[in-house]
Amino acid sequence: MAGRPPAEKSFAAMLRIAIKEAGEDGRDNLRQIADTLVSEAIEGNMQAIKEVADRLDGKPAQQINHANATGEGPVKVEHATDAELAKVVALILAKAMKQQNAD
Repeated sequence: MAGRPPAEKSFAAMLRIAIKEAGEDGRDNLRQIADTLVSEAIEGNMQAIKEVADRLDGKPAQQINHANATGEGPVKVEHATDAELAKVVALILAKAMKQQNAD
């Protein structure tokens, strides 16, 4: 069978089932995972600290810097109509055809 497995047999579904089950001490597995994460963070595990912070405060916004085609300055985003885009495409095709004929 190709493609994604039926939803009831997916890995995510199996994880949900396993997490809802009670552990040996009566706590559900999700609570045990949360307790372990907090314990690791308290012990100084930086990845655990980051996970706790991300869950409580949300992930920090990432700044995206892109250079324009010349490699200088930010990319300029412009909105264009279909007609304007068609003109740009026509110019690019004409330039490509001219270059191909020159070669």
